Amino acid sequence: MPSALLPQVCNSVSGARDAATRKRKSAKAVKGDVLAKMLAACASDSLRDLRDRAILMVAFASGGRRRGEIAGLRREQLTVETPIAVEVGPPLTSLAIHLGRTKTSGTDHDEVVYLTGRPVEALNEWMTNDGIETGSVFRKVDRWGNVSKRMLDPKSVNDIVKQRAALAGLDSCEFSARGLRSGYLTEAASRGIPLPEAMEQSRHRSVQQASSYYNSATRRSGRAARLL
Repeated sequence: MPSALLPQVCNSVSGARDAATRKRKSAKAVKGDVLAKMLAACASDSLRDLRDRAILMVAFASGGRRRGEIAGLRREQLTVETPIAVEVGPPLTSLAIHLGRTKTSGTDHDEVVYLTGRPVEALNEWMTNDGIETGSVFRKVDRWGNVSKRMLDPKSVNDIVKQRAALAGLDSCEFSARGLRSGYLTEAASRGIPLPEAMEQSRHRSVQQASSYYNSATRRSGRAARLL
């Protein structure tokens, strides 16, 4: 089955489910292991693979950005930061994304999140290969490898997540762009990153909502679940 048809197939399947299932907003979390499989499915040097790899890494590493934020990202929102020194190896490249006003911010507050290391490299590789110096960062690539100057629409970001999941041998109907957001917090919890630090990156305003991912991760790995 051609990968381009997979989102439509999933939509048809979901349309046949009962009302309770159709109304469910959550998608399966795209955690680190799942993301690694998706990235392996776009590992070539083609423009489409370069773009999709950058989209997945940037959306996840920037705190699980919403698909509208990724689709609407512009070159002017990016600023190069001082490289991050590490104990072993060269300094890590660093980039700031100025989100401006977001769904959870105040009207006059400029939200900023940061990328470090591999996501920055993936993003730079995509922008360099396509010569993107101004305007929309993520753009449509047609079947002949031509890149449009217009931004992707948010639905396309969702389709990319599903297509890469399918190419990775996963059930594409279980994953969506929303899963990158829940996956970021779930992965942060499993790695022991403090909740306030993760929320600074995800820009969640509700501690109750963000902590639900942490509570689940703690319960799965905690002693209370290993009494036998």
